[in-house]
Amino acid sequence: MIPKDQKYKIYISPFAQINIDNNTPINLTDLRLLRRIVRDLQFRNTSAEKTLSMWPSVRRGEYKWIYPHIESADFIFNSELTYEFSVLKHFAKNALLKINQDSEHFVQANRLLKFIKYFDEIDSDYVPHNSLLREFIGGSIFEQ
Repeated sequence: MIPKDQKYKIYISPFAQINIDNNTPINLTDLRLLRRIVRDLQFRNTSAEKTLSMWPSVRRGEYKWIYPHIESADFIFNSELTYEFSVLKHFAKNALLKINQDSEHFVQANRLLKFIKYFDEIDSDYVPHNSLLREFIGGSIFEQ
């Protein structure tokens, strides 16, 4: 109901060209999935397994409701922080290790565990309290 000329549309997503080596680029969808796993555990008390089970639905929603409208955004914000894999690793690793071998999500969890082995952990105490990363790990100055 808000007129178009009174809207300012912002698209926020991680954008980067990060490579593990000269031949292996990092898929930033994995970064978004790790962010989601950590945030769901921290703020919604949702297991990594439950988040993985919801992920296909999240992706379908993105393709239906978000990606078709990116070009109409007034501003695009790159939320990628090069060090965030190293911070998310601690939280995600513990959550992913709880997924049993008989789970339908074990293969994906194992793939993510192998992937985050490439990163050295960084203690979350080093993350500024006004960082966007705090939306996923907690401890933001913007929380009430």
